[in-house]
Amino acid sequence: MLKIEDINKNFGDLKALDHVSFDVSDGEILGLIGQNGAGKSTTFHSILNFLHYQGKITWNDQPITESVFDEIGYLPEERSLMPKLTVEQQITYLARLKNKPAKEIKPKIDDWLKKFAVKGSKKDKIKDLSKGNQQKVQLICTLIHEPKLVILDEPFSGLDPVNADLLKQAILETKKNGAAIIFSSHDMENVEELCDKLVMLRDGQIVLNGTVREVRASFGKTRIFVTTDKEITQLAQLPHVVAAKPLEEKRFELFLDDENAGKEVFAEVTDGQYIEEFSQQPPTLNEIFRQKAGKINE
Repeated sequence: MLKIEDINKNFGDLKALDHVSFDVSDGEILGLIGQNGAGKSTTFHSILNFLHYQGKITWNDQPITESVFDEIGYLPEERSLMPKLTVEQQITYLARLKNKPAKEIKPKIDDWLKKFAVKGSKKDKIKDLSKGNQQKVQLICTLIHEPKLVILDEPFSGLDPVNADLLKQAILETKKNGAAIIFSSHDMENVEELCDKLVMLRDGQIVLNGTVREVRASFGKTRIFVTTDKEITQLAQLPHVVAAKPLEEKRFELFLDDENAGKEVFAEVTDGQYIEEFSQQPPTLNEIFRQKAGKINE
């Protein structure tokens, strides 16, 4: 288990982290979200001992020192490959830094390239690969030594939806093998799809912490998705409906000021008759993010 207790970090007068505490269990994925500058990368760098900080960070109840670095896989936000090396040389070099011998890693490289659908061979130089394929090679470098703690800083950056799906499968496979995983992302769909828990930072402070379901439920079921023959003007005038938005033909999203009004709205919409859809839901993570942090900065 990764445990972070009351972490504080200042850069001059800037409070980058302010009493941050959370944990990530083995076989669990935590999404660390927040606007640019919220403190996500500073949190990662503190875990990895790149920075001096106040507070306590432990891995399996022990301080994170060089003796446990071999158990960690870290993907930085910035690409950090050596362009003149071949793919095989790059992967082998970084694996050896994790005390994995070349004779153990080299036989696995072809399978990992296939798993991530890397276009090119292990004999190609890094500089000759596309940016997307370089990103995938860096992900292989992060995971091939089978780390027990995985830290991914914006891992989906630069990946198209197909390649993002390949990464998701690799993350889920790593989770299945018992690793504790923490990653940051601006894409709330990825967070909602993959994460068991999430932590949201704003100005270095935690403003959300819990399971995805708990976080969404805490904002109330204030969204209704309905398929009906009624006009949008009629729907907008229903009790406790503060806005109505058309989605598709005859399908609408209604916004409530009180989740307890769902039954009353249901009765008004249906008039006692069958309708194809009436679903009351909490806000999406994307909507919650905007409420807590403002517009997403890409």
